[in-house]
Amino acid sequence: MPDLAASAPIADEPERHELAAETLLHHGRVWDVARETFDYDGKPITREVIRHPGAVAILALDEQERVLLIRQYRHPIRTRAWEIPAGLLDVSGEPPLTGAQRELAEEADLAAATWHVLADFQNSPGGSDETIRVYLARDVSAVPAFARHDEEADIETRWVPLDDVVDAVLTRRVQSPSLVVGSLAAVAARARDWATLAPGDEPWLRHPVVGGPPWRTR
Repeated sequence: MPDLAASAPIADEPERHELAAETLLHHGRVWDVARETFDYDGKPITREVIRHPGAVAILALDEQERVLLIRQYRHPIRTRAWEIPAGLLDVSGEPPLTGAQRELAEEADLAAATWHVLADFQNSPGGSDETIRVYLARDVSAVPAFARHDEEADIETRWVPLDDVVDAVLTRRVQSPSLVVGSLAAVAARARDWATLAPGDEPWLRHPVVGGPPWRTR
């Protein structure tokens, strides 16, 4: 008999296991670390999990199909890295699209009239629930400069052709995950005449908090 499952489109399948025990190990400025014990196939398994608020990233594309890149210092990797504008979902009650619009203004002094969801990804699902949504922002215009601080105070910006960005990704010269995912997704979407894009306000069902009933207990 044919394997019907093999012919179906591939898709992740959410699966939740009730926690038997949990301990908050660290409460940080950005994320927490918890130890969770859950039942799996009739036996308890314990894992340490980074609980992350999630983030949004913005691939801003101008009429010449150039991407707005920013470069800033990232201390954990001791690198001044090229990225796309991005930021945490750390404003209580703020919709993700509003957060993306805020981050584009704060990091790049830009606004965009047209917004779509380009890609969603989970940055390190073996140890963290961090989930990132990448937006495609078009019809961009300048807004008043934002006062930036700390590592963001000396952000550099550059408009780079999308194909040149992909070349930098494929030759491993840039490694920011949002930049890698966003640029490759943009090229793939462009090849499909942008038919894979979703509305900017599409519900984010896979986010652990804003997507509906949270899987976190607290």
